[in-house]
Amino acid sequence: MNKPTNKYSPEVRKRAVRMVLDNQGQHDSRWSAMRSISAKIGWNRQPCGS
Repeated sequence: MNKPTNKYSPEVRKRAVRMVLDNQGQHDSRWSAMRSISAKIGWNRQPCGS
């Protein structure tokens, strides 16, 4: 089984994490904040193998 490659740079991932942490107070949970931020920046969950 091949390990998937990261298509986002470490800087982009750090910024996304920072955005979630900064905005989690506006959501019911951290998961809600992650879903909201990922939708805003265009990161969509894809099924494995895609």
